[in-house]
Amino acid sequence: MEVTQNLYLLLSLTNILFAATVIFLERRNIGATWAWIMVLFFLPGIGIILYIFLGQNLSRRKIYKIKEEQREFVQHLVERQMRDIRQIHFHDPTMIHFQDMIYMNLASGQALYTQDNEIEIFTDGNSKFESLLRAIGEAKHHIHLVYYIVKNDGLGARLVEALAAKAREGVRVRFLYDQIGSSGLTRRFFLPLTEAGGKTAAFFPSKIPYLNFRLNYRNHRKLAIIDGTTGYIGGLNVGDEYLGLDKRFGDWRDTHLRVRGGAVFQMQMLFVLDWNLSSDNKIGDVTPYFPAATHPGKVGMQIVSSGPNNEKEQIKKAYIKMIHAAKQSVWIQSPYFVPDESLMTALKMAALSGVDVRIMLPGKPDHPLVYWASTSYLGELLSVGVKCYLYGKGFLHAKTIVVDGRVASVGTANIDLRSFKLNFEVNAVLYDTATATRLQHIFTDDQRNSELLTEENYRKRPLFKRFLESCARLLSPIL
Repeated sequence: MEVTQNLYLLLSLTNILFAATVIFLERRNIGATWAWIMVLFFLPGIGIILYIFLGQNLSRRKIYKIKEEQREFVQHLVERQMRDIRQIHFHDPTMIHFQDMIYMNLASGQALYTQDNEIEIFTDGNSKFESLLRAIGEAKHHIHLVYYIVKNDGLGARLVEALAAKAREGVRVRFLYDQIGSSGLTRRFFLPLTEAGGKTAAFFPSKIPYLNFRLNYRNHRKLAIIDGTTGYIGGLNVGDEYLGLDKRFGDWRDTHLRVRGGAVFQMQMLFVLDWNLSSDNKIGDVTPYFPAATHPGKVGMQIVSSGPNNEKEQIKKAYIKMIHAAKQSVWIQSPYFVPDESLMTALKMAALSGVDVRIMLPGKPDHPLVYWASTSYLGELLSVGVKCYLYGKGFLHAKTIVVDGRVASVGTANIDLRSFKLNFEVNAVLYDTATATRLQHIFTDDQRNSELLTEENYRKRPLFKRFLESCARLLSPIL
């Protein structure tokens, strides 16, 4: 009996210690603080273990080791562009109205603005991977890939074999994957590539087998850079399900971009940082990976990245700035919708100001807890006139925002707290009327395969579903 009391006392003291750490040392937002306190006190013992694995704060740690001359060079470019932003001659004259948005992305995330880009939009995995495999086959110098999820299946095997063939030709191949997202992979999967001379690395790998203290922080980026001149960015991971071959989800609706132009340089910079953080085979001299080139494109772009090592939440700020800039419409597609108060307020203000706000979510969940949290927010938006659509033709995984048919964002970040605070993400912000209009047409096409959720139908939800939504919403700051 005495042993039990001592254990209980020790557990209680440990809970208090961890709760004090959350409140006084971590300085999280108030929602996350209360969520962790609830977990610690309602799940004694288990809550402590969850906090050890999921509750670390990386925001004060400089995890990227950048040479001082490289840091100074990038900062010089950013400062010069911030100084000259008012003098930029836009290929699309209407983009002058978004100068302040470009400036903000520069100031908060060092997202350089380029407008010599060519864009191709993919709305399914088959067309995207056909294009990527073709570009890999044409590579002459290097191939850099980073994906959150890589599956050991048909598509995964095709990709590794294509990369191995180029490595045998002497092309430098580097493949970075996320340790948690691709947890089922073994060294055998990459053997054809590594035997051919290619390099692989896992992001935040486990130092001890089956024990990863950083499992809450994931590299959710999906980037491919070929010869420093062609880049791919968007929502598609590597696996047969992204080709629509999974019986559970059926058709897979996603959005991905192929980019040629100056924006590829920023994608390359991001890859080099992630690779050098993860691999023992670091890239020393980066000069060969940034070839001097001119491009005939006319699409303006910024590559905006964010991660848990930075408290600025650059992508969330970009989303909010886009919503506040809207005069006519804000159309959003996201598989997960767990916004914080600032995003909810921005969306409500837009709708109440007469802006046509539309949000499209999947009609079927892949992660029930996150899905319940997502649907809990829709009632508030419906009440102020936001139109909510539930996509029904397979699974919707696209992460896009289109404002006024003039500015858009396509990338890896969902509308949720995990993407804003916990994941390493990257988005392409597009300043081009033709591209934004094309994304609007894609949204309209998707509406034909969606159900419009009405306030009446929302109120008719079963009581048990409302209970699940309420529970999931309480945990939403740490999902």
